[in-house]
Amino acid sequence: MADILLWLCHGHHIVLLWISIATLLTISSSMPPPNPIKCNNINSTSNCQLSNSYGVWGDRQTCHAPKIVYPTTEEELRDALANANKNNLKVKIVTRFSHTIPKLACPGNSKEFVFISTEKYDSNIDINMEELTVTADGGVGLRKLIDTIEKAGFSLVAATYWEGVTVAGVISTGAHGSSWWGKGGAVHDHVIGLSLIVPANEFEGYAKIIKLTPHDPLFNAAKVSLGLLGIISKVTFQLEPAFKRSIRFNFTNDSHIEDEFMEHARKNEFGDIQWYPSRHIAVYRYDNRVPLNTSGDGVNDFLGFQSNPILLSKSVRATEKGYENARNVGGKCIMASSFVAYKKLIANGLKNNKLIFTGYPVVGHQGKMQTSGSCLYSSPLDITSTCAWDPRINGLFFYESTAIFPHSNFGDFIRDVKKLRDLAKPESMCGVDIYNGFLFRFIKASEAYLGQGEDSVVIDFNYYRASDALTPRLNQDIWEEIEQMAFVKYGAKPHWAKNRNVAFLDAQKKYPKFNKFVAAKNELDPKNIFSSEWSDEILFGKQEGLKGDGCALEGLCICSEDRHCSPSKGYFCKAGLVYQEARVCRFSSTSTRGINILSTGNVQI
Repeated sequence: MADILLWLCHGHHIVLLWISIATLLTISSSMPPPNPIKCNNINSTSNCQLSNSYGVWGDRQTCHAPKIVYPTTEEELRDALANANKNNLKVKIVTRFSHTIPKLACPGNSKEFVFISTEKYDSNIDINMEELTVTADGGVGLRKLIDTIEKAGFSLVAATYWEGVTVAGVISTGAHGSSWWGKGGAVHDHVIGLSLIVPANEFEGYAKIIKLTPHDPLFNAAKVSLGLLGIISKVTFQLEPAFKRSIRFNFTNDSHIEDEFMEHARKNEFGDIQWYPSRHIAVYRYDNRVPLNTSGDGVNDFLGFQSNPILLSKSVRATEKGYENARNVGGKCIMASSFVAYKKLIANGLKNNKLIFTGYPVVGHQGKMQTSGSCLYSSPLDITSTCAWDPRINGLFFYESTAIFPHSNFGDFIRDVKKLRDLAKPESMCGVDIYNGFLFRFIKASEAYLGQGEDSVVIDFNYYRASDALTPRLNQDIWEEIEQMAFVKYGAKPHWAKNRNVAFLDAQKKYPKFNKFVAAKNELDPKNIFSSEWSDEILFGKQEGLKGDGCALEGLCICSEDRHCSPSKGYFCKAGLVYQEARVCRFSSTSTRGINILSTGNVQI
């Protein structure tokens, strides 16, 4: 291990700091992430501002409501909605977590909104031992749910990789793990019942509770509803007898990844693949259930979700920002190479004995292996460490793009990305490999109206986001071309809780049952109490409207003129390198202008 540490130190001094401190993370505490709601003062429930965990909803004109209420029971939830309906107020549901990138929960400019929070509605978790089911309050956190289930001798089969979500939030946004087996990796496909609080007329008390099962026509609309049909107050999941999982990572060459992903998904119940294109490395996760009596007490403490010393997070961000400003591709590639090597060294956070990684396979209880998020559980007295993206520390700041592909054309997408890598040179993709490369996960066909219609592959990739919205990014054109390849050429669906705005342009056309969802929305919420300009923008996003200077830099538009990029900083609107129908902001050291797309027709999505 010492030799590896010295090699990493030689490659980049920041990474040695990362390694030397990271070994202490398992025994350190840190300050918890900030609450997404901030009101006039600590004890106030008026004049409240909502942000997300990355601190990018800072405009009080877009995510502000005059009041927030904190119901603690289902009846109090109903009363809160009834009061809003009676007084002609609109409603946005918020939770103790806030991780969506789109502004689904933002009220917009109207002052006639109220926040209803489920933060204190998290008491009840009822397990039916005979039916193998669990029913939980909508505000219950995923970790609390899983731990309660496991103590009773059961396991929840599907869960998100990040556990900082609530029961209602995780299903309403279509969040998922990874599996083509059984009911699949999407959490909402393991739901067998839910209760929804919806507006009602005066004779019904202005709000009512409806209980839905798979036999009800509204069930498949309510499972993935984006908070637009009503308040999800209870969720019932199907359980299985408790089991363990065995995980092993295989770091290997990426030569045949486009041909091997399907076989990998079919052979491994919870398998996924991480692809680091600049390093030509594919990491196959061999992840399957094993009997409960199998030896092992391991945990999955994913590196990216551990607490990080604040100084370290700030240093990594400052280093990457410096390379961005200097247009130093080589520096970013050193970072990528070092980080990938370190992830291999520590198995990306797997721990055999809850402390350190000692070797494969890592075997542990399902509840400890399926999801993680140790940076959430912190002491407010310790102000030295926190989640790496905590907006209070000027640490990591990134975009996360997530596309859902039919499995039938995913291989062709990967072939195109490889062509782009080879044409633009592999170092152009080092930026994504500093984070997690491309993560491939697998979800089955779903009956949910806003779910996937066939067995699908989901890709996630994170990449540097500038602190200033009008600052271009190094190799920006590469990520814009990949984004447009995914959502335009291959017709991938966007993940509802992630992505830049351009991913949602005409997204509804990709859902054959979209009209059924709209019909359910009109039936349950005819006054559009739960809608805002921001949720409508995501759900009903059509072609782009008026474009402004620099709008392509933050993904608010696809460029069609140079001014949509940053010509003053050398970025012009040009065609893609492989997908030539794409229109991207590319750096040019000369004064040559990019093509004027307006003369050849706008890109259509």
